[in-house]
Order: sequence, then structure tokens, then C-alpha cells
Amino acid sequence: MIRHLVQLLCILLICLSLVQCAVNPVTGKKELMFVSESQEISMGKELYPSALWGDVGGGGEFRDDQLHAYLRDIVLQIHSVSHRPNLPVDFAIQNSSVPNAWAIPGHVVITRGLLAGLGNEAEFVFVMGHEMGHVAARHSARQMTYGLLQQVGLGAASVALSGSDYANMALGVGSVGSSLLLLKYSRNDELEADRLGIEYMARLGYDPLYAISAHRNLEKISGEYLESLGKKTQERGFFEDLLSTHPRTSVRIDELRIMINRLPKVKIEGDGAYRERFQNRTAGLRDTNRIYLKYYDPAVQAYEKNRLDEAGDLIEQALEQDRRQPAFLTLKGFIFLKSKDYAAAKKSFQAAMDVDKDFAPAYRGMGIVSYNQKKYREGIDYLNWSLSLLPQDALSHYFLGMSYFMTNDYTSSVPHLKAFAEVQPKHPEIHGRLGISYEQSGDVSAAYQSYVQQVNVAPDNEMGRHAASRIAALRPALREQKR
Repeated sequence: MIRHLVQLLCILLICLSLVQCAVNPVTGKKELMFVSESQEISMGKELYPSALWGDVGGGGEFRDDQLHAYLRDIVLQIHSVSHRPNLPVDFAIQNSSVPNAWAIPGHVVITRGLLAGLGNEAEFVFVMGHEMGHVAARHSARQMTYGLLQQVGLGAASVALSGSDYANMALGVGSVGSSLLLLKYSRNDELEADRLGIEYMARLGYDPLYAISAHRNLEKISGEYLESLGKKTQERGFFEDLLSTHPRTSVRIDELRIMINRLPKVKIEGDGAYRERFQNRTAGLRDTNRIYLKYYDPAVQAYEKNRLDEAGDLIEQALEQDRRQPAFLTLKGFIFLKSKDYAAAKKSFQAAMDVDKDFAPAYRGMGIVSYNQKKYREGIDYLNWSLSLLPQDALSHYFLGMSYFMTNDYTSSVPHLKAFAEVQPKHPEIHGRLGISYEQSGDVSAAYQSYVQQVNVAPDNEMGRHAASRIAALRPALREQKR
């Protein structure tokens, strides 16, 4: 009891110390903050790949060097007038049709789908300023602190599918279990981020009234995207909760007007929008986005519903329009993989990697092909490369762990099977495989626990029966160890 009281006192003293030291850069007020600035940056760096390759609407980075350079310069200008210009910042266009934007410490991102619907530079500045405002005001750090106080780790945000979904999941085109469910912000946080977005616009000489058109455009683009999915605009809650990384409860036009009216007199540069320049620079992206909406996104839907002929026809039409999109080539590879045409699948995955050497799903696809062809050593190389690009990709961990398992390299299989088991706890065999790997590696206690989990999940299949027999065999030795 005394020891516990001392520990509690220590925790309280640490909390008090942190409260005294943590000052919000925007408000200047002291806050309870368990996450230091260096930890914010470290977390952002660690979580960024998973956010960029998120399984809902993700697709890595949209490659257009000239467009990226143009927009990155604007982002750096916003960063220079923000409240935390000392932080590192990187910019990316996420190759996703989902209209969205997000920021974590060190990174700010806009999707292809949202960028294609914006009308001018001023709207882009507001959207980026809003997202960077969340980081500037330490909204994400505050949410992390609350999570720590509730003993809820970020790992709990990993996607966990039921065992019955495994067959389709194994050939999924997304990165199952790797999506970062970015923290949900309160309405007050959203309003503060709006205010900061407007403030940064004004500091750079953009007309702050375009913040209103940006919000209206977001509503319009969201509706168009829902229609492309066959959803009605009344189902907006579905879009906000499942497809957006944070909720936008309404288009806050009245609040925006009040914020704009409270600004000191703004010195507007040029026309305050630079529409023509923005439209010219983003023309290619808009053309590509139309191909995604018309062919690729419906092809993914057809693929996920096992309508492979329909998916194949749609992706061929997409490739007729643009053969330089690695996502098109990779989806074609997964269609072949699902049809067990491994040679054709491999050819498509290789073509995707030739276009973009960092396209993670293509490497995973190659690894799965190799696994199915029992070329385990070859698959290990591809899957390790996939994980170097996306360390939290559960499917790559699964097939890499199983490739090591099939080559009797049980020690190497353990961390990968364990990573998969954490996000797929109801898989019908994973805990038994992990138990075998632990046992063969000499960790009897961990093997026993994995076998117990296997019996809890699926006691009646072959792996469940094997686990039950190993539990009975290992129990006496473990009891002796405890004595």
C-alpha cells in the first residue's frame, strides 16, 4: 500500500511539473500536457506512413513534382507565419479520392480529391492553415495526453477485422490494420483551427472571405464523392465518421463571418485569390482525379464485392486513360491474384513498381504471389521492402511471418505473426501459429499463452485441437517452473 501511494504521489508531482511547463503556443495559457514537443515530432514521424497509406481511401503519395513544389512553397509560407514555425514540416498530396486534409506534427497533407475541388490558392491556404492550426494549438498533443490519462494507447486505433472477413482481407488493396485513426477534435478545437486558418490567410495577404468558399466547396466535393459511391447526401454522417480523419459537424459560415469581421484591416496582395495560377497548376491533377472517380474507385468497389470481370473492365479503361498510375497497375495485379493467375499478377505488380519504386501495395502483392507459389525466400525480400515503406502494414507482417514459418525460421516469424495477431485477434489460426513459433524458439510460457488464445478463438479447427494438446503437454512444466 505504501509503495502504491508513493507511486501515485510521484505521478501527481510529474503532472504538476508538466502543467507548470506546458504553455499553449496560441493562447499562451498553461495546460496539462504529457507530450513534449520532441515527442510530438517523434510520434508524427512514426505514424505518418500509416496515415498516408490509410486503408480507407488511402493510396500513398500522388506524384507530380512540379505541382508538389508549387504547393509546398505555399505551405512553407503558411508555416512561416504560424505560431510554431520552429517545428519541421513536410507537405504531401495523398493519392485518395476522399476529400480530406489532415496534419500531424511534422506533416500536413491534402488529398487529391479535395485539391481537385478547390477553386484558388486562397482556399488552399485556408484548408492548410486550418490543419496546421491544429498542430500549432497542440490539439493533437492534448488529445494524446487525454488518451494517456485514460490509459488508451494509439495502438488501440488499429483496425481489427473478424475472422470471417479474412478471405477477402488477405487480398485487399488497402493496408489493413495500418490506418492511423487521426484524433477526433472537439467543436471548440475546430473553431479555433478555423480562426487560425483565417488569421494565416490574412497575414499572407489572401482575402479571408475565401475561407467561406472553401467550406462551401468542401460540402460540394463531399456530396459529389458520396454520389460516386452510391451514397445520398443525407448520409453525410457516414462520410464524416468513416471516411474523414476528423469530423466537420457543419459548414460554419456564420462563425467564419464573425471571425473575419474581427480581423484588423487586411492588406490584400494581388486579387487575394490567384485563381488562374492555381487552376493552371492543378489542371493535370483534376484530369487524373476524374479518371479515378469514373473508373478506379468503381473498380475497387467491384473488386471488393468479387465482381472481378467488372473490376477488370473498369481498370482497363482507367489504364487506357493513364498508364502511369501505379494504383491502377496494382489493382490489376490484385484482380489477377484473386483469380490465381500468379504470372499475370506478378507482371502487373512489377509494372507498378517500375512506375513508382516506393509503391508499398505492389511490394506486398509481389510477396503474396511468392507465398502462394511457395517461393518463400523471394517473398521475404518483397515483404521486408513493403514493411520498410509501411512498417505497420498488418498484411505484410502476416505473410512475412508465415514465410519465415514455412522455412522453419520460427524466431524471425514471431514478431510479424504477433503484429498481425494484435490487429486480427479473431483470425482462426494465427494464435496457434504464433504458439508453435514461440515453442520452437524456446519461449514455453509465451507459447502456452498463445495456445490458450487459440483455443478461446477457434477450439474446433485443426489448429485449435493442436493448441489444446500442447496446453495439456506444457502445463506440468509451467507449474514446475512456478514452484
